Amino acid sequence: MFKLIGFVAGFYFFGFFGALLGLFLGSIIDRTRAYGAGGINPLQNALRQSVFLETMFISMGKLAKADGQVSPDEIAHAELLMDKLGMTAGHRVQAIALFKQGADPAFAIESTYAKFMSVCGRTRHLKHVLLVYLIAMATADGGIHPAEEALLADIARRIGFDQATFRQLIEMVLNQAHFAPGQPSTEGALDDAYKALGVTKDNTDQEIKRAYRKLISQYHPDKLIGQGLPEDMIALASEKAKEIQLAHDLIEKHRNI
Repeated sequence: MFKLIGFVAGFYFFGFFGALLGLFLGSIIDRTRAYGAGGINPLQNALRQSVFLETMFISMGKLAKADGQVSPDEIAHAELLMDKLGMTAGHRVQAIALFKQGADPAFAIESTYAKFMSVCGRTRHLKHVLLVYLIAMATADGGIHPAEEALLADIARRIGFDQATFRQLIEMVLNQAHFAPGQPSTEGALDDAYKALGVTKDNTDQEIKRAYRKLISQYHPDKLIGQGLPEDMIALASEKAKEIQLAHDLIEKHRNI
């Protein structure tokens, strides 16, 4: 409605370019009235959630099979994720089918990621979370096999991560896991904490604080839900945020800041 009013009024007072401006402003008003001040389209959000989960389970299957065989630890990791998501029996069947589809050696992921990028390509936090979860999956059996790392690097490239950022993210995720609940403190915990934040001992207090805040913001529930992360996965994002918090707390304690 307001798009039409804006177009007509803009054309009447300012000509063609005024009409375009009126159309643009009117569309913002229409979207705000329809979806609230945040302008989040619930249908678009639902589509992103569906595509995110489809991409994740297909990719988990592909990763599990990358080294030639699907290990019991990798299956257990996928089942644990289903449990944490509270999936119904029907949804579990669908997730398992997607996992098996990805694990099929004949299946290529090109179409999966073309679809993901067409729907979720502008959601920076969502892409970050997907890659973090897949890295965690790759480490489920004790380490990252070269074939798994090659697949992760290909996935990272497809969703817009350069190789330097991808390499840093792997190191950060591996070291953040050292701060998961129940993990014992080690002699090298402080070094792990710096790596978990993607910084070094040479960084200033302010640089470390900025890195910490940037990481924490990537797991903010409202931002993730707004970009299309399924609400049931927010708890998993919160777990990752706690690991980052513990790493930062250790650095703060060491530096007396």
